[in-house]
Formats: sequence, structure tokens, C-alpha cells
Amino acid sequence: MDARDLAARIDHTVLGPETTPDDVESLLDDCVEYGLNACIPPCYVAEAADYAPDVTLATVIGFPHGQHATAAKRDEAERAWNDGADELDVVINVGRLHAGETEAVREDIEAVVAAVPIDVKVIIETSLLEAPEKHRACKLAREAGADFVKTATGFADGGATVPDVELMSEYLPVKASGGVGDYETAAAMFDAGATRIGASSGVAIVEDYVENYA
Repeated sequence: MDARDLAARIDHTVLGPETTPDDVESLLDDCVEYGLNACIPPCYVAEAADYAPDVTLATVIGFPHGQHATAAKRDEAERAWNDGADELDVVINVGRLHAGETEAVREDIEAVVAAVPIDVKVIIETSLLEAPEKHRACKLAREAGADFVKTATGFADGGATVPDVELMSEYLPVKASGGVGDYETAAAMFDAGATRIGASSGVAIVEDYVENYA
């Protein structure tokens, strides 16, 4: 893998509550320069699609807690796609999963998948789940037609771990997100079965690779 191949597997991310339009433009400039994908707040998708039309653009749905009404998630997904998003990262309803409401969780994901013709990644928030719930969440995402499962939002304690990525990769392609800040950590996630990395440190990961591993 060369630097451009690595960059194409990283969703360079800015999702904090204080994210400004200038922050998004700066991130997109990095994405253009390095060949990274972008993951940004939904309110900026239309502007971003105009600003950097060649960048693969992901945004988030039901973020960060996943407890939006299903209809709201569906509408948010449709709006993001119409605004120019190429991929969606939707947060699972962890509370309903904890409660054993598997059909409601599946239908929540299905509504988003059915609303758009683009890839949907399901964020299961691994640090909040016990192992049986992680299996159940991944199984439900697969049954609902999702394209990826993703470890974390970054807004709960904990992030991507090798055991979680190994578990999740039994079901769907995995986006490892949360705490991946250098190439060594990213490589461990790839070795565990991840196909994508989500990180605010996308540039640092690529530069670390070029300086120390290429």
C-alpha cells in the first residue's frame, strides 16, 4: 500500500460542536491534497460538495446519540444525499438495543438504508455494549442492508479496539473510529479486519506512514 492507497481508506473527520465553515474548508483542503475522504456535519454538506466536488464526502445521521425518531433519521438521510453526501454514518439506537427491542433497532436502520442509494455505515458505539450486544448490533445492521459497521462516534468513552474490529468484521466491512491517531494504530485496525479508518488525525496518519513506514 502506498500513501494514496492509505489515504483513500481514511475518513478525515471534523464533527465537534464548535465546527465552523472554515474548519470544514480547511479539512477539505487537506483531503484534496492528500487524497483523503471527508466526514463532516450534515449542515455543511451542500457547501462542501460545491467546494470540493472530487472528495468522497460522508456525513452523520442521528448523531451523536442515535435517539432521534426514525422518521427524523430518514429525513436527515434524504437531505444529506440531496445535498451531495456520498456516504452516511448513522448512529444506532443504543437504548433500544439495551432494552432488547431488536425489531425497532432493525427498522430504524432499514429506514435510512431504504431512503438513499448510497453506502450507509452503522455506528454501534462499542464502548457502550457488552459482547452479545455487539454481535446483535452487527447482525441487525447486516439484516437491515447496511454496507458497513463502525465502532464509535468519538462522543462516548472508548474507541476502536482490535478485538471489537475482529468481532465486527465477521458481519460487514468495518470502519474503525475513535482513538486512531497514528499509522501503527491504523495498521493494527487494518490487520484486525477494518477496511476504513475514521479519524480527525487523517493527515497525521498519512504523514506518519510516509516518514516512518513507506
